[in-house]
Amino acid sequence: MTAAPSPRCRLLTPANWLAARVARLPQPWLLRLGAVSTWLLAPLLGRRRRYARRNLALCFPELDAHAQRRLLRATLRATVTGVLESLRAWFAPAAALRGLVAVEGLEHLAAARADGRGVLLLTGHMPHLELGGRLLSETLGAPIDIVVRHNNRACLERFIDAARRRAFAATIGKKDVRGLLRALSQGRLVAYAGDQDFSYQHAFVPFFGVPAATLAAIPQLAARGNASVLPYWCQREADGRYRLRIGPPWRGWPSGDAAADAARYMAELERVVRRHPEQYLWVHRRFKTRPPGQPDLYA
Repeated sequence: MTAAPSPRCRLLTPANWLAARVARLPQPWLLRLGAVSTWLLAPLLGRRRRYARRNLALCFPELDAHAQRRLLRATLRATVTGVLESLRAWFAPAAALRGLVAVEGLEHLAAARADGRGVLLLTGHMPHLELGGRLLSETLGAPIDIVVRHNNRACLERFIDAARRRAFAATIGKKDVRGLLRALSQGRLVAYAGDQDFSYQHAFVPFFGVPAATLAAIPQLAARGNASVLPYWCQREADGRYRLRIGPPWRGWPSGDAAADAARYMAELERVVRRHPEQYLWVHRRFKTRPPGQPDLYA
């Protein structure tokens, strides 16, 4: 017998209704709503603001105090707007997404898939990561798989998981190695952001000059799944449209040196982030795990 939903879970129906309306907003309205929501939610963003402020101070020491404050404000706005962009990814009909994206590098994807092997699309944690996956799915005419972090709150996870299933072929937990290998071995296309701190199988490599615990097993995962790895980036341009770029395999990668390969991944990601530095998930404790003997950067 199924247990009755908690009072909070009973809000899922109106939440779905509201999310579907937000997802259909014209792009300029959605971006304005993101700016207004950031202002309204400012009192609730204290902890995330502190993390972002610390990360920006570590990664952009060349900026003066005024420039860092301006970047912090833009970062919080992009992060809150990213929630709305996720709703667009999950709930928007295909017609509402037309004209929103320019895609480059589909020829690299076609070449990688020519022999029927799976492809790991290696990317980073941008606020609109899931919208980029949905836009790619619409461009290809078929949904892709995506690796996700499940939410610890049962009702919220139920809402998010059901929404993601509308947009993607499958969702794979970020530590579900078997699920990832199964998808790749079946020749599927999987978007994978491996730049957060996994707390295992990591190497400390520079990210904006700061030693960052970085997953070092990506080449091995691809090899075990008999898959190709392509860099894949999605960023929002000044006109509100998205530019999605799929690159060719990095020359000389993998090299056989796990730490060197992880460092190459972070260097490529850093190069992309510097184009739009506010469009990275700076509210996450990217440098939480430290090399032995180094202090907690967020204490």
